Amino acid sequence: MKKLFFILLSLGVLSSQGQGIGDMWNKAKDDVKNNGGKAVDDIKNATGVGGANTPKVPTEAEIIAGLKEALNQGSNNSTAATSKVDGYLKNPRLFIPFPPEATDMKKKLVKLGMEKKVNEFETSLNRAAEEAAKTAAPVFLAAIKNMTVKDGMGILKGADTAATSYLKGATSPELYAQYKPIVKEAINKVKVTEHWNPLVKKYNKIPGVKKQNPDLDDYVTKKAIYGLFLLVADEEAKIRKDPMTRVNDILKNIFGWADSQKGK
Repeated sequence: MKKLFFILLSLGVLSSQGQGIGDMWNKAKDDVKNNGGKAVDDIKNATGVGGANTPKVPTEAEIIAGLKEALNQGSNNSTAATSKVDGYLKNPRLFIPFPPEATDMKKKLVKLGMEKKVNEFETSLNRAAEEAAKTAAPVFLAAIKNMTVKDGMGILKGADTAATSYLKGATSPELYAQYKPIVKEAINKVKVTEHWNPLVKKYNKIPGVKKQNPDLDDYVTKKAIYGLFLLVADEEAKIRKDPMTRVNDILKNIFGWADSQKGK
């Protein structure tokens, strides 16, 4: 019985459970007598000390695989969210507005009674991003698959969006180069320039204004990629904070282990 006492003490049960100590102690004694101590195993599992639910220390390879899986999950959810109708247009965080360098142009055009045309143009920008997102998943996933994580432990124990930040820094140039042709094709498909040309022609006829002709392919590409990474970061944060979003064993183990290391 002394052995059982010290097992419970080592698990922190006697020092942390307060008024429930007596009940747990009596149950443990009965279970040791009746079925070999199942209560002790249950206590171990419940407290996460030495039980079956305790996350094992992941290997470097498991950490890398887990991070990639988390980003795969995040990118799949993100491309699904952005590629649907209004995925960009009706999401205030992702909405692609009039090009910022042409803000003055937008104001003047609205004053000239062209607000409807301005709105149609902005809608077409967002439709282009949504259309591009339908075919962007393979590009995004290829970037994740080819990622080499040397500092995997630092990412795992880092901020809520550490893996997304690493991915963004490591892949943005390549992702841009591959994504831009997709966006350009989408811009042509939803006829962005047909909405833009009447606006710019009208504006450029106003005396004394600076002529406008922003690179719409570049603008929409950068904003579309920004929106994707924003949602991937959201998904990563969910996986880190909510165990219910860890849909397979590798995610459960590496992020469960990371949780157990917090504050150490």
